[in-house]
Amino acid sequence: MRNLIRLLPYTNKYRTQFVLAWVSVFVSGALVQFSPALIRFALNSGLRPVYETVNGAATFVRLDGNANLLIFSALAIVVFAIGRGLTQFSQTYLGESLGQKISYDIRNDVYDHIQRMSYAFHDQIETGQIMSRTTQDVENIRMFFAQALFRIVYISVLVIVSLIFMFIINWQLALVSMVTMPIVVWRSVVFQGNVRPIWTAIQQSLAEVTQTADEALTGIRVVKAFSREDFEAEKFRVKVQAQADLNLRQARYMAQNQPLLQGLGMMQVSLTVGVGALLIARGQLTGPDVLAFALWLNTLQLPLRTIGQLVNAAARCVSSAERVFELLDAQSEVEDAPGAVELAGVRGHVRFQDVSFGYGSASAVLSGVDIDAQPGQVIALLGPAGSGKSTVVNLIPRFYDVTGGSITIDGTDIREVTVDSLRRTIGIVQQDVFLFIGTIRANIAYGRPDATQEDIERAAKAARIHDFIVSLPAGYDEWVGERGVTLSGGQKQRMAIARTLLLDPRILIFDDSTASVDSQTEFLILQALQELMKGRTTFVIAQRLRTVMRADEIVVLERGRVVQRGTHQQLLNEEGLYRAIFDLELKDQEEALGRSTAPVGAPTLAGEAD
Repeated sequence: MRNLIRLLPYTNKYRTQFVLAWVSVFVSGALVQFSPALIRFALNSGLRPVYETVNGAATFVRLDGNANLLIFSALAIVVFAIGRGLTQFSQTYLGESLGQKISYDIRNDVYDHIQRMSYAFHDQIETGQIMSRTTQDVENIRMFFAQALFRIVYISVLVIVSLIFMFIINWQLALVSMVTMPIVVWRSVVFQGNVRPIWTAIQQSLAEVTQTADEALTGIRVVKAFSREDFEAEKFRVKVQAQADLNLRQARYMAQNQPLLQGLGMMQVSLTVGVGALLIARGQLTGPDVLAFALWLNTLQLPLRTIGQLVNAAARCVSSAERVFELLDAQSEVEDAPGAVELAGVRGHVRFQDVSFGYGSASAVLSGVDIDAQPGQVIALLGPAGSGKSTVVNLIPRFYDVTGGSITIDGTDIREVTVDSLRRTIGIVQQDVFLFIGTIRANIAYGRPDATQEDIERAAKAARIHDFIVSLPAGYDEWVGERGVTLSGGQKQRMAIARTLLLDPRILIFDDSTASVDSQTEFLILQALQELMKGRTTFVIAQRLRTVMRADEIVVLERGRVVQRGTHQQLLNEEGLYRAIFDLELKDQEEALGRSTAPVGAPTLAGEAD
């Protein structure tokens, strides 16, 4: 009930519609159950039987009819039927409309909340879980509000109104007519207890199916490269089989529940008619009275048999609401502090002071890191895999928050400014460039959707990608495939640079990806970077010597600690990790650069020829 109650505030925006739907439910239920009472009145008052006493026994002679009363009763029944049809239409339409609006609001709330969660949240949760909860779970909530909730109340109205009439007519027969109702209620409660954990498992299983399919389709090139189609198909089959087994288990409970409820309903009608006949023989009831009882019970048969389905829908809603609220209740580890201010007029002085960081309960990833980047300087981060290079740059835009020490920009702790204003001052060119499905223009202007065509072309020219774009059939309106699969790695990289240039950030983070491209593409990327880095404080995760040797300062990391710092030449002149990395990985690059046949004037980070 706690989760159901938490859903009720979503109806506040649609209070008028919600009230009208409830009115329709009550009026519709009342009209349905008033009809048997009207039929009883017509038969008892409009067609009264006339008896004569023969040999001491009452013998039926004729019906003393009242034509006007019968016509009135017939018209009233027609009016009731029309009113019942209109109110049932109103109930169905308003309920469905309300369910759609509530699901719309919930999906938007969940999506907006997830978008604002920190990297730590997305590191832990699976995409398939999110997709399942925002689609199937929200759909279960919609169906409850659109159908089950109003239907449950509708059935309650039918039962209450019919019982009131029954007790007015004959309380003994009314009690007989209630014999199986407690059994139906008990069975529904038992059914709910059995089916709710199954539906929770079904929703979890559906999320696993979605996750497995998404993972295989996203990595389809790896699957095909290693000929693992059969393996992935079997893995998916196992998940689908588990989903099917759970659904069959749920169907088995349904199959056991529905016939029982139907049998109880038929037994109740038979019992009521039998006892009613006995009361007629004793002169305590008339035939129209028993007919009304039978009609009331008949109108209750189908609704009562659907109680199991409605309880099932309620159980689905409860399970789904629990899973949805798990997402909505998740707290982001990175949020604006109370009184956070806008970061404005940034010069680009970035300083790490005794910074430490660890992922959750894991051991520290960074410890005691100190970096002082003056405005316009290029800071290269170098170190073996797992040394903490990516973590350092991820802390600057507050993808994660430091666990010790502080990071300041122009002397202001980044935790004291709003996240949005902080990230607007930082441009990030990632190694794994992500492009959205859409046009090239839309991808370049992603950070500035209001940018003019002239602005977009200027950024593309500076990124050395304009000539390629205009050579395409549709130019800037060329459609980019999913994740940019229609473009090469170098083209995607230069588009990412153009996207960042358009933002004109004061601080730049570049995860060097030139290690995996050919020399000509590297030359074009470095040209673009030379333009991008002008006058900006830049942090570079370096792989190539071209990137490292011209940096204003090289920070060498090992196991989350700064072990060396200085310029390329300074670090070469001292023993240490940089010299070891240079001898193992970079020396060959230096020799290759000495023999390079790259175009004259090939750029470096400082804009000099190699």
